[in-house]
Amino acid sequence: MIKVKNLHKGFGGVEILKGISTTFEPGKTNLIIGQSGSGKTVFLKSLIGLHTPEKGVIEFDGNVNIEMSIEQQRQLRQEIGMVFQGSALFDSQTVEENVMFPLKMFTKQSDKEMLERANFVLKRVDLVGSNKKFVTELSGGMQKRVAIARAIVMKPKYLFCDEPNSGLDPQTAIIIDNLIKEITEEFKITTVINTHDMNSVMEIGEKIIFLKDGKKAWEGSNKEIFKTDNEAVVNFVYSSNLFKKVREAYLNEKK
Repeated sequence: MIKVKNLHKGFGGVEILKGISTTFEPGKTNLIIGQSGSGKTVFLKSLIGLHTPEKGVIEFDGNVNIEMSIEQQRQLRQEIGMVFQGSALFDSQTVEENVMFPLKMFTKQSDKEMLERANFVLKRVDLVGSNKKFVTELSGGMQKRVAIARAIVMKPKYLFCDEPNSGLDPQTAIIIDNLIKEITEEFKITTVINTHDMNSVMEIGEKIIFLKDGKKAWEGSNKEIFKTDNEAVVNFVYSSNLFKKVREAYLNEKK
C-alpha cells in the first residue's frame, strides 16, 4: 500500500502539486488522470523518487520516504517495477537480455536462475519462444509486453506505468490493460497507472484519482465516475459523444 499525505512539489517558484493526499491499495489498478498540465506526470515521478517533494510524505507499506536510510531507499528501488511510455527497451539486446537486465544489475543470481525467472515472466505475458528475438522484430504490443515482463521480473511490490497504451491500437490497448490488471491481482502488486486513455478508465479503473491544477479534484472507481456530478470530471471524461451516451445509458438504467 502507498499512502500520500499533503504532497507539494514545484519548479522555479511555480507550485505544481498542491497538497495531494490519497491511498493506493495493493491488488488494485489505481489510475491517475487529468488534463495536460494537471500535474499527473510530476505526481507519478514524485512517487517513484525522480522528484523530491518540498512538503508532504509518501509511505510505502508504512515506511516513510523522508525517514528512510540509504539502505532502505536502495531496497525500495528494487521493489519498484516501471513500465515507461515508450517501453524504453534496448534495441541492441534480445528480449531475453532486456528482461534479465534488472536481475544482472541488482541480484547475484546464477545465469540458470536468471534464465528461469525470465522464462517465467515471458510465459506470463504470453511471449514464450521470443527469447532470442530483437526488439526491432516485435510489434508495438509485443514490445509493451516485454516491458511489462521486465518490470515484474524482480517480483516488485509496486508497479508504475506511464501511459502504457500510448501508440497502441485500441484492441492491443485492451489486451495490455487486461494483462496489467491480471498481474496486479495475481501478485497483489500496488499498481499506479498514469493514463489519458478513457477506455482504461472505464475498463480497469478500480481506483481513479482525477487531478486538476495540481490538486486532487475527485477520486472514486470506474463505477462511481458514471454517476459523479463533479463538473470538471464530467467535462474531462465525457468530452466524446461515445462516453456521453454510455454515461446517459448508465444513469437512465439506474432510474
